[in-house]
Amino acid sequence: MPMPYRMLASMALRLNGKIYLFDAGEGTQINWKRARIGVRGLKVIAVTHLHADHCLGIPGLLMLRAQMDDPEPLTIIGPPGTRRMIVQFRQLLEFLINYEIKFIEWPGDKSEVAYEDEQARILWAPVQHTRFCLGYRLEEKQRPGRFDPDAARALGIPMGPLWGKLQRGQPVTMPDGAVVHPDQVLGPARRGRHVAYVVDTRPAEGVYRLCENADLAFIEGMFLDEHSEHADEKGHLTVKEAAGIVKKAGASRAVLVHISPRYENSELAKLEEEAKKIFESMKAGRDLDMFAIEFPE
Repeated sequence: MPMPYRMLASMALRLNGKIYLFDAGEGTQINWKRARIGVRGLKVIAVTHLHADHCLGIPGLLMLRAQMDDPEPLTIIGPPGTRRMIVQFRQLLEFLINYEIKFIEWPGDKSEVAYEDEQARILWAPVQHTRFCLGYRLEEKQRPGRFDPDAARALGIPMGPLWGKLQRGQPVTMPDGAVVHPDQVLGPARRGRHVAYVVDTRPAEGVYRLCENADLAFIEGMFLDEHSEHADEKGHLTVKEAAGIVKKAGASRAVLVHISPRYENSELAKLEEEAKKIFESMKAGRDLDMFAIEFPE
């Protein structure tokens, strides 16, 4: 439940001005405004499952977005029933939507890629909760390799705009009509950044796969180990289990999210301490935290 000191689960990932939102619990737009993210860049909403604390903030965000002039289409990804939930909200509340909404629901097969655009793709996998639940992984697409100025000079390419086009992976035409391709002056392609978002689950195969070698993994740490019986009963991870998963999966860093309201903010350091005993590069997430994700190299 939303508490006076801590809002519900929601993570906004911003990449080149586009925003990919993972979950939107009740009241998400409050912290959205506090963080001054802006709704124009909102491109995708990915919903893990249809429990209220993960999706009741969506109607408010849709209405907020409709206050703009000429908003771009929006894609909503989620489990079966996601489209019906949004359509029924609109029918009952009769709110205006002035943009196209595209729905992508889990098809029930082994599809890994939920969504893809020009700069990233989103992968999904079922996890283990009390009802059908998905975890997500956003992978930035590969970037061109490092530019070799000496190779460019050897080919007679003058420094300037042509160098820039080659660095962006575009071929260029020389004054004599010869075409120079990027692979002639670029090193091997470099992988983009990978971010995992996994909540409301027991340890499961899909959780490890989504967190594998992630540059940053957001993973639930619902309970301290002393309350592990609640985790097993309610389909959640303990802090120790979460830390063990990201360590085994080879993640570089991890953030504990979706923390039980039984722990006040003054106790978050205790959860963090328990996690660090297993995986040092881990911290407890707090409202409005921001994380810069560096390139792997």
